[in-house]
Order: sequence, then structure tokens, then C-alpha cells
Amino acid sequence: ERNLVESGGGLVQTGGSLRLSCVASGFTFDDYAIGWFRQAPGKEREGLACISAVIGSTYYANSVKGRFTISSDNAKNTVYLQMNSLKPEDTAVYYCAEVLEYGSSWTFRNWGQGTQVTVSS
Repeated sequence: ERNLVESGGGLVQTGGSLRLSCVASGFTFDDYAIGWFRQAPGKEREGLACISAVIGSTYYANSVKGRFTISSDNAKNTVYLQMNSLKPEDTAVYYCAEVLEYGSSWTFRNWGQGTQVTVSS
């Protein structure tokens, strides 16, 4: 069974940082890119970043480019999302997932339970 488990969310003040972790089990990162999306109450799902762990390429949505960094530790089957300069509008539940499509349109599958990020003003 392919599982992804997110952790690392929490409450942080504006301008603060958090690092989210996503641990995969039941599969490796060889097959698909792994990425992060978020969903805030009443808002649509928003794709943020993805990484191809095999070749190390990354992609970021404009909304997080320059503030968020995605990375992977293939030995630990873990993908990270380092989030800096956080803003109240970053408040959402963050999910990691397999990425089937990214860019102008994102398609995800097999996401975890999510981790809540709350940024206070």
C-alpha cells in the first residue's frame, strides 16, 4: 500500500518559518514526482511545489517561489517543504501527494492526511 504521511505543521507568526516533512511508505520516489498542495477553508486546492527525486528538478508556483523550498532525502524516502517568510494567507492544510501534472494545471493523487499550518498576523 502506497502511503504518504505529512508532519511539521503548527502555529507561527508572520515572517516565521516551518519545515514540513512527507514520509512515503510502500513505494519509492522513482515513479512520480512528489509535491505539495494546500487547501484553505472555502478556497480551491492550490499546487505549490514538486520535485522529481530521481533527477532533482523542482517546480514552484509563483505564489511561493522564493519563499518555499522543496527537497528530498531519497535514503529516508522523505520530501520536505521549507517555508520561510510566512504570511497569514499561507494558512491552510498542507498535503503531500504524487504529482501527475503540474504548472498551469495540477493533478495529484494519493495524498496523506495533511498537516495544519496557521500563520498569525
